[in-house]
Amino acid sequence: MSKLANKVAVITGGNSGIGFGIAEAFKNEGAKGAITGRNQATLDYSVDALGGEFIGVQGDVTNTTDLENIFKKTADRFGKIDVLVVNAGGVVDGIPMGSISDVTEEGYDRYMDLNLRSAYFTIQKSLPYLNDGASIILIGSSAAHRAAPGMAIYSAAKAAVISLAKGLSLDLLSRKIRVNTLSPGSIDTPVFGKLVPEEHLAQVKQTWIDIIPVGKQGLPSDIGKAAVFLASDDSAFIVGTEILSDGGMTNISLMK
Repeated sequence: MSKLANKVAVITGGNSGIGFGIAEAFKNEGAKGAITGRNQATLDYSVDALGGEFIGVQGDVTNTTDLENIFKKTADRFGKIDVLVVNAGGVVDGIPMGSISDVTEEGYDRYMDLNLRSAYFTIQKSLPYLNDGASIILIGSSAAHRAAPGMAIYSAAKAAVISLAKGLSLDLLSRKIRVNTLSPGSIDTPVFGKLVPEEHLAQVKQTWIDIIPVGKQGLPSDIGKAAVFLASDDSAFIVGTEILSDGGMTNISLMK
């Protein structure tokens, strides 16, 4: 039996990478709903690939008017929403991550805006459209638990997202809305192309593989399967917690 049969889901940033992997896993388990993204061409391509069960709603999650439009359009098409995946985030286009001596105020604000503020207001704007008993999944990161060069702001934002799931779970307890965090580790997606020159890409990926106990990078489908669990009734007794999907990178040390 499909774990998400007849459930309506919204996946922000569902037009590529991890977000698309989650949308695909949801579709395979019987869900329908909406994916969002800023790039209309990528959005159209991803909607086609999902085979008609999902609509694409263009929007920027850092813009609250866009957020309201996302949820209104989804509800107008499908009715109330059962699952919200707050996935959009990551690298800010045109603003590289860096050490504290290099980061400007604008860079700091833009990273926090995309990776923390947008998560908070995505949930706030969704509330009138969510069913009681809905599941909200925040996409965190193993970076919240591990320091890496030049990633302090991103890591801090994701650590705050993990904390946010706990506080918002309490806020929404009266509506039986569960909020949990799913934190990926190193996942093989196009984001690496934004961070690393093409000629160094294979070397950088291998560096990650060398520190992952299971010996490989994750795939978007790996995160999709974990998200299905958190979206389904199988996780009805799980609230305000974090699932690390990182191949053991955070909690297992490889001694070499």
